[in-house]
Amino acid sequence: MLVRDAMSTVVLTIGPTHTLRQAAALMSARKVGAAIVHDPDAGGIGILTERDILNSVGLGQDPDTERAHAHTTTDVVFAAPAWTLEEAARAMAHGGFRHLIVLDRGEPAGVVSVRDIIRCWAPVRPQVPA
Repeated sequence: MLVRDAMSTVVLTIGPTHTLRQAAALMSARKVGAAIVHDPDAGGIGILTERDILNSVGLGQDPDTERAHAHTTTDVVFAAPAWTLEEAARAMAHGGFRHLIVLDRGEPAGVVSVRDIIRCWAPVRPQVPA
């Protein structure tokens, strides 16, 4: 199975000046665990995850004043739609992260997460009544 078959195409893109509270609200509304941060002034695309927000709040930082750019991972590993899920899982395991931005012709086409991969590898089977 390929990344294109597993990735979410519901992509949330935010700007670098969004507050962490704004980012969290948008992520919650879209039911996604990561947002693509587009910052043309800093040279491109980064990713902000739920874990980044959690770490900031855990440090006592104010989610109403902390900006996405301060918590964005900019050294991003990108996946291609034609990668196998094994390649994506290997990249995640090697890098220690749970989300990959999928680029198609240089543009974000989706995000694939560990949860997406697990869903493909171990689909939930309907319960049969006893």
